[in-house]
Amino acid sequence: MRPRRLRTVTVSALAMSLTVAASFPAAAAAPPSAARSGTMAQRAQLQQLARRLVDAGAPGVIVRADDGRGRPVEIAEQAPWTRRDHLLKVGDEFRMGSSTKTMMATLVLQLASEGRLALTDPVEKWLPGKVPNGKAITLRMLLNHTSGLFDYTKDTAIQPSILGADRRRWTSAKLLAVGVKHDPLFAPGTKWSYSNTGYAAIGAVLEQVTGAGLADLVRDRIARPLNLKHTYYATDSTWRGPHAHGYEPDAAHMPPGVPAEFRHFAGARHHGHVDVSGNDPGWGGAAGAVVSTTQDWSRFHTALMSGKLLPAAQLAQMRTTVPVDSQQPDGPGYGLGVQTGATPCGTFWGHDGGIPGYLTANVTDRTGSRTATILISTESWAEFETDPKIAKAAQALQTAVICTMFGKPVPAAAHPG
Repeated sequence: MRPRRLRTVTVSALAMSLTVAASFPAAAAAPPSAARSGTMAQRAQLQQLARRLVDAGAPGVIVRADDGRGRPVEIAEQAPWTRRDHLLKVGDEFRMGSSTKTMMATLVLQLASEGRLALTDPVEKWLPGKVPNGKAITLRMLLNHTSGLFDYTKDTAIQPSILGADRRRWTSAKLLAVGVKHDPLFAPGTKWSYSNTGYAAIGAVLEQVTGAGLADLVRDRIARPLNLKHTYYATDSTWRGPHAHGYEPDAAHMPPGVPAEFRHFAGARHHGHVDVSGNDPGWGGAAGAVVSTTQDWSRFHTALMSGKLLPAAQLAQMRTTVPVDSQQPDGPGYGLGVQTGATPCGTFWGHDGGIPGYLTANVTDRTGSRTATILISTESWAEFETDPKIAKAAQALQTAVICTMFGKPVPAAAHPG
């Protein structure tokens, strides 16, 4: 399969917003009085853009943008046919996909601050014999995608689980074993390539070092201390609270560009779609199994970037990036479980995720005082680039949300027409 499931920011929906935003000149910050008077206008613009995305074919959209100066803009829009399943609300739980990696990196850095492991440790130290050439691959390389390990989500053994047809329980060790069956892509530390296998290894290391499961680590070290009541590492297909339903087109309505092997999702069918929200995300593991909400993730990002979760030295390590494109050394960079990139409205830090039924983008500024999250409750259109209409509407909304987070005017080209 293609390597973009549980994807990273540069090859995802968020990248589309950066492409659009890059065509606009930087906007000057509005004076306080103008910012206050502009709040209602911004909300109206985002509401219309979210509705436009639903009209383009997205089953549902959730937006939360907080510029740190007042009440956040929160929006939920959904297609009428989805209401029989669930009335979408801003506070609904949803699958975070690859934003899980930010939490896994946070856990590793917490343990590093406690002296229980080091970023320079070779993976062989903690997982002896489990990773070929493990003496040359450090934990840092696993976290910033420079290990060279093949991405396990490209292996056909995972495909039935992605589609919801196989409900086997995938452990970190089993996911890692799938990935390391393949030859590495390059020598450790010499290039950058997004690898979910690296995070399967990180999950196994966390379990080995602490003797605890990943669900317990997320709960005890992040969710409970921050009072994140709707954030958890999913250990099966069940949800703990009201949740957004995720959908993919059924086989008869799947666009022609989607490969035959990815046209048949498991789940209840109606209105040309399959409800995939009951499928088990366990194949995502440490690379993508966390569930959260817009408000919880905002609180997490604020705590992370303000230093509440990590000492200054470890936060600096998280923000130490490598280029994701060797041809653009000054372009987007990937740190430890986070990515950064510049837009005319401001420099973001964050991550995004793609897992069937859920396409998410989570961003913040360097201090954590500004945060934003977008959920689009379908994903295959982005995975296989098969729906230009949804893509165009998503670009406009994502550009507007990022600029709103930074307290900047929404670019004219993104305004509802």
